[in-house]
Amino acid sequence: MAISVVMPALEIAQETGKLVSWRKKEGEAVVKGEPLLEIETDKAVMEIESPGDGVLAGIKAQPGADVPVGRTIAWIVRPGEVPPTDEAPMESGRKMAVTAAVLPSSPSLSSAAPVKPGGGDVKISPKARRLAAERGVDLSQLRGSGPGGEILASDISAAAGTRAADAAIESASPVSRLMAERTTLGWTTVPHFFLARDVDAGALNEGREQLAKQIEKSRGVKLTHTDLLVALIARVLVKHPRMNASWTGKGVRQNADVNIGVAIAVNDGVTAPVIHKADKIELGEIATQRRDLVERARSGKLRPADISRGTFTISNLGMFGVDAFTAIIMPPQAAILAVGRIVDRVVPVDGRPGIRPMMTLTLSSDHRVVDGARAAEFLRDVIVAIGNPQQWVG
Repeated sequence: MAISVVMPALEIAQETGKLVSWRKKEGEAVVKGEPLLEIETDKAVMEIESPGDGVLAGIKAQPGADVPVGRTIAWIVRPGEVPPTDEAPMESGRKMAVTAAVLPSSPSLSSAAPVKPGGGDVKISPKARRLAAERGVDLSQLRGSGPGGEILASDISAAAGTRAADAAIESASPVSRLMAERTTLGWTTVPHFFLARDVDAGALNEGREQLAKQIEKSRGVKLTHTDLLVALIARVLVKHPRMNASWTGKGVRQNADVNIGVAIAVNDGVTAPVIHKADKIELGEIATQRRDLVERARSGKLRPADISRGTFTISNLGMFGVDAFTAIIMPPQAAILAVGRIVDRVVPVDGRPGIRPMMTLTLSSDHRVVDGARAAEFLRDVIVAIGNPQQWVG
């Protein structure tokens, strides 16, 4: 029996998904669980696995198409089996965009009469006709800017340039486009407020060095400051459930699990895969999961579960030499913590000037979910945990 491949619902309130690419061609054999296609959501581009064994057939959506959730986009059939034909194929979003790209107005196109298709009464210079053929410009859609509506070479160049620019926009990195959409949504809909604290990171450095030895020996993974911060902050969030809550549009929703997103730089953008139930797993497991998520994110192989159900995010730019910054909240989360680099500074030590490794933390919070006092108490407890990390995760 044929198995339908449908557009999955990967997020709450998702109505459509964009097909980025097929990993298999029509007629190729597929095995259950192997990558079959890539889908774009408002958070990332993710691989979707084959729902069964067989042959990919009856593809109904091409790359670029926006498809309603639950719509069948292909079938997995037995060799020689004919796929069902109960739904009409969908056009490619990319194809439609390119077709429309030759139609926009341009300063070099006038209001002269349109050229008739087929070349019957076309008024066009020889050079313009040659350029149109070379660049694939449809003459029937152009209005010439020359005398009597004649199409000139400049008209062809303008039309080709417009189409190329639109095609470049259409083919822009999905990650960069998603990042733009998510940050715009967060910045324009969430009432942010910011709290910043400088913290002595000496104990954090010492704790990482001591814990790293046993973790690297037992798991073969390098322990980073981010790993340790994930563990500490997850455990502090248990004491401050409001910081781990979400705004639903109607009110505050308390989240049962503490799921920490870690902002990761990838080609042309940033994504934030999630370490689930980070308050309940050991530090070594956090380091292992973080390493695996980074590898999948940078190779474009994140899975739906990797980016779902985040409740709090950490963005660490210390490795890029950044002292301090403010980060934009990722709805529906209520907060994000920006972490700057650890650097020696002259600070008061027992009433006298001293040099200590200092780090700046900046907390961005959603004022609909938490007030300033609650956010300040949370940040205070994070700093307490950083001052004695082994007590919290050792």
